[in-house]
Amino acid sequence: MSHELMPLVVVLEMRHHYMKNYNYLVVDRGSLQAVIVDPAWEIEKIDQALADTQARLSGILLTHSHPDHIHLSKPLAERYGCPIWMSKVEIAASGFSARQLIGIDGSPWTLGQMQIEPIVTPGHTPGSTCYLIGENLFTGDVLFAEGCGICPDTQAAHAMFASLQHLKSRLEPDTRIFPGHSYGQPPGRRMSQLRRDNIYLHFSDKDKFAAAARAIVESKI
Repeated sequence: MSHELMPLVVVLEMRHHYMKNYNYLVVDRGSLQAVIVDPAWEIEKIDQALADTQARLSGILLTHSHPDHIHLSKPLAERYGCPIWMSKVEIAASGFSARQLIGIDGSPWTLGQMQIEPIVTPGHTPGSTCYLIGENLFTGDVLFAEGCGICPDTQAAHAMFASLQHLKSRLEPDTRIFPGHSYGQPPGRRMSQLRRDNIYLHFSDKDKFAAAARAIVESKI
């Protein structure tokens, strides 16, 4: 894909007290339609990014239902008159509702010249979903540069292991990873770098992976 057709990704660092999230405004360069991923905390930064790019907000992508990922979804949907997309599994598991909410599965759709491909990746939550747009993957709390999201129990850890294995087989090495949080590395690192540096992508056994994931949970108790 030529540079002129590649979506523009605007990285927005959002803060609320001790919390820091990354939101991503993804703009189709041709139509100037845009989506926002997991909007939270600082709505004025989103408004400013839309003004700076001269884009119009045409949809909201939610990776999962935790409060720090859905916080601004309803206010933005009302303000800009746009849909909210979340996986049907996550909607059923969480009870999240909104007037503009659309439940999705793994079927891709287009917005302007952008194809949006949801990849359902359970583990952190039952219906956690990553979104592949061009060469960019927006992972929420599934995959970080430095690790992966917390899994509440062994069954969830097994699901997370399967999700990460799927991403490893699905993604090209040059895919840029944009997570919901950073623990030292900047957003946008290549999948090839994560496969080299992220220990959670090195496991080949789901039980060993689950034991390591459980150790993380216990360290935070």
